[in-house]
Formats: sequence, C-alpha cells, structure tokens
Amino acid sequence: MSARSCEGKGNVAKMREIRCARARCLSHPLLLVGNRAANCSGRAVDGPELASLVSSIRRRRGRPRRLILTSQLEQGTVFIIEDDNDVRESLRGLFRSVGLGVQAFASVQEYLAGAEPDRPGCMVLDVRLPGRNGLDFHAELVRSGSHIPVVFISGHADVPMSVRAMKAGAVEFLTKPVRDQDLLDAVQSAVRRDLDRREKVRSSAKIRAKFDTLTPREREIMAQLVLGRRNKQIADEMRLSEATVKLHRAHVMQKMAAPSLADLIWMGDALGLPRPKPHT
Repeated sequence: MSARSCEGKGNVAKMREIRCARARCLSHPLLLVGNRAANCSGRAVDGPELASLVSSIRRRRGRPRRLILTSQLEQGTVFIIEDDNDVRESLRGLFRSVGLGVQAFASVQEYLAGAEPDRPGCMVLDVRLPGRNGLDFHAELVRSGSHIPVVFISGHADVPMSVRAMKAGAVEFLTKPVRDQDLLDAVQSAVRRDLDRREKVRSSAKIRAKFDTLTPREREIMAQLVLGRRNKQIADEMRLSEATVKLHRAHVMQKMAAPSLADLIWMGDALGLPRPKPHT
C-alpha cells in the first residue's frame, strides 16, 4: 500500500518502506517520508503514536525485538570476490544503486590484502576463482571463526557443490546468470543476518556488564527466577525467608534494568545461565 500524499514542506520525498527483521507481529508497516515517519495511509506519526508502533514491532511473544531500518541496511558493505571484471563491475553498480557499500576484488588474495572485514555486511563469492576457489575459502573462513554471511554465485554449479556450500552455512547459492532481484534479496537477507548478529553481541555485552554488578547471592536468585521459580519455591530451595528473596529479587530487577520477569528471562537466555545447583 503506498501513500499518495503527506503533509510537509516542498514536494513529497521518496517513500521507503521500513522493514522489520522478519517481525511477524507487524500489522501496519511504517513508511519513511523524507526524514519523517508515516503510517501506511501516509499520515505522519510521531510522539506517543510512533513510540507505540515501534514498540509493537520490537516485541514478539513477550521478547524484545530489534527494528532494522532501511538506513541501517545501507550501512552494510558487500564484499565481492569475482574474477570476471565485467561481472564484478556490474555487481558493484547493482549494490551501489540500492545504497550498499561495496568492496570488490578479483581473487581471494586481493581480498585478504585489501578488505576491511570488520565492517558489517556480507560476501558475494564466486565459486571458481584463480588460486583458492570460493568453496575452499569459505571453509577456511568458517574454521577461522569468521561470521560473515556468504552468498555464492557460480556459472558452473552442480548439486553436490551447492549442497556443500549450504551445509557450510552459506546464505544462498545462485547460478549465473543471476537475476538482479534474486541477488538483492539474498544480499539483503545476509546483511540483516550480520546486523542481527552484531546487535546480539552488543546486547549480550551490555547484559553481561549488568550481570557482573550483581552479588553472588543475587546471581543465584536470578538463576532461579529465569527458571520460572516463585518466591516461595526459591526461599525453600535456598533456605531463606520469602521476604529476603523478595528483597534480592527487587535488587536483581533494578540492577539488570528488567521491566518485567519476561525481560529478565530473556536476559538469562542471552547470558546462557546454567541451571543452579541444588542446595544441600
């Protein structure tokens, strides 16, 4: 659904749909009209209404969800490794046309010598390359602990080759000549995956920093809470009074900045908290 008109100065700017990272709870997409947000009917939204819409997008099944905006996708970089110059330049132009950054290389050796792999984004990797081929290089990346999402392209693909790539964790395996839209869909999915992973790492680090402020007793209480135990159960298990458990619980919720028990459980999952040992 497109918006034909929206209040604002000058002509109506090009509208871009803000897509959420597979957030199924989204019932009415937001639109970005210039620097303003609008609902699907084109009416500008801000203040409490915008906050409410964003909140509904960010939450699914009681857990916080991250909203990935088009502008954030445009911060991604596509690393192209393709030995055919014409194909490489065509891919460069395609990705730049949708706002993605591009670093292009003719071989694995060139990539290793000149790439900036710490940038968020993904890799578009040809299978047949001079020197190391794409499949072997991808296997090396996986063994080294690299998390960069990879989209394979090949003019000489067969079933075993594509199966090997997908089993190794490739996002997609496309056969040349590749349809522009198929490639863009695969690349945008890969960039979202990398942005999600990086956000999860940052979020986990923040959660860990908060968790480190807890006392040993508060950590024990949190471990019990994330298992869904009630105050009385925790008190009996740990041989404490229920009032003491309630006090520790309040401290845990405050230090972890958890608005609800559901949020605390989500944080516990992010931390990978082990099951508490029974007290003897």
